[in-house]
Amino acid sequence: MHDFIRSPLAALPASRIREVANAGLGRPDVLAFWFGESDEVTPLEVREAAAASLMHGETFYAHNLGLPELRRALAQYVSALHAPVEVERIAVTSSGVSALMVAAQLLLSAGDEAVAVVPVWPNITAQPEILGARVKRVSLHPHQGAWRLDLQELLDAITPATRALLVNAPNNPTGWTLSRVEQQALLDHCRRTGTWIVADEVYERLWWGEGPNEAIGQAAAPSFLDIAAPEDRLIVTQSFSKSFLMTGWRLGWLVLPRDAHGQSLATAGKLLEFNSSCAPVFVQRGALQALAMADDFVPALVARIQAGCATLVQGLRALPSVELAPPQGGMYAFFRIEGQDDSLALAKRLVADHGLGLAPGCAFGDEGEGWLRWCFASQDVERLRLGVQRLTWALGL
Repeated sequence: MHDFIRSPLAALPASRIREVANAGLGRPDVLAFWFGESDEVTPLEVREAAAASLMHGETFYAHNLGLPELRRALAQYVSALHAPVEVERIAVTSSGVSALMVAAQLLLSAGDEAVAVVPVWPNITAQPEILGARVKRVSLHPHQGAWRLDLQELLDAITPATRALLVNAPNNPTGWTLSRVEQQALLDHCRRTGTWIVADEVYERLWWGEGPNEAIGQAAAPSFLDIAAPEDRLIVTQSFSKSFLMTGWRLGWLVLPRDAHGQSLATAGKLLEFNSSCAPVFVQRGALQALAMADDFVPALVARIQAGCATLVQGLRALPSVELAPPQGGMYAFFRIEGQDDSLALAKRLVADHGLGLAPGCAFGDEGEGWLRWCFASQDVERLRLGVQRLTWALGL
C-alpha cells in the first residue's frame, strides 16, 4: 500500500496534540488546555448573522476570492491597523490553514528551499514538505527569561537559494514576537536575496508587548505590512479563529503583493478553486459581523486573554521545578519541568493520572522537546488555577 503514497506524505508525523487529546476526549473530569482556542463561544451577533444568512437561503457557491463586501471590509480592517491595503490584494480562504497552504502552493515547488523559524505550529513546516520542498530550521532560544531569535543566524540561513522565509509572530507556541528592527533587517535581506516572506500573523491582535504599534497607535504586534512596499515579495496569512473566537468556522484571508497585471490574486483564485472552491457564504456573513464589532470586541477579548496569561504565569512561576519564558502575545505558555525530557509521555501521564490536558512540546518540532504548551485563553481564571493545582500534585509538591 505504501508504494502508492508519496514518500513526503508517508514520512509526515501524525499530530502529537491530537494523540494526547484523543486519550482524554470524552472524560468530563479533564481540564483541557491542549488546543489553540478559547473556551468562549463565538459572539451571539456573529452567530445570528450566519443563521440569518442560512435562513435567507444563502447556501450556494460564492466567488473564489470571497464576497466582495467581505474583501472590502477586510481591506479596511487591515488598512486601519497597518499601511493602506487595496481590496485587490485580499483573498478570502476557507481557514487560516488554507491561507498558509495556498501561500505555499503559490511559491514552492519540489526541491525548493524554505527557511522556518522554530519551534512553530507544525502545519507551517509540514505544508512545504508535502509539496516536496526542503525546510531549513532556525531555532529560537530561551535566554534571560524570554525567547530570543539569533538574527544573524537567521540571516545567514537565508541565501539566494532560499525561495521562502516562513515566520509566525507572535509565535505559537512560545509567544515570541519579532521586533521592528528584526523585521526591517529580514525584509532588507530578503529583498537582496530575492526571497519571499510568508508571515503568519494570526495572533497579531493577541499581543501585549512594549506598547502599541507606534506607527498606527493600535494594539497590534509589529507586522511586515507596516514597513513593506505593496510590491514586496510578502504574503501575510490571517484567520478569524483567534481574535474573533471563530475557530470552528474555518475562515481566513491572504494579503498578497500588488503586481502590475493582478497575477498574484488571479493565481490565488485558481488555487482556491482547486483547494476548496470558495468559503461558505453564511460563514462569510458571520465574519462581516465580526469585523463590524471588532473595535469593541477584540480589545475586550485581549484583556481577558491577558488576564488568563497573568494568572497562569504567576501560578507556574511559583513552582520550583518549572522554567517559563512569559509570552508577549498569543494564547500559550510554553514551559518545561526539570527532569522531564519526554514531553509526549509526560502529557499523556498528566491526562491519564491527573486530568490535565496539555500539548507536548515535541508537537512543534524537535526544538520543542521537553517543553509543554498550555493554552490560557480561558474566561474562567479559576479553571487555570485548578489546572496549576493539578500540575502541582502531579509534581509531588
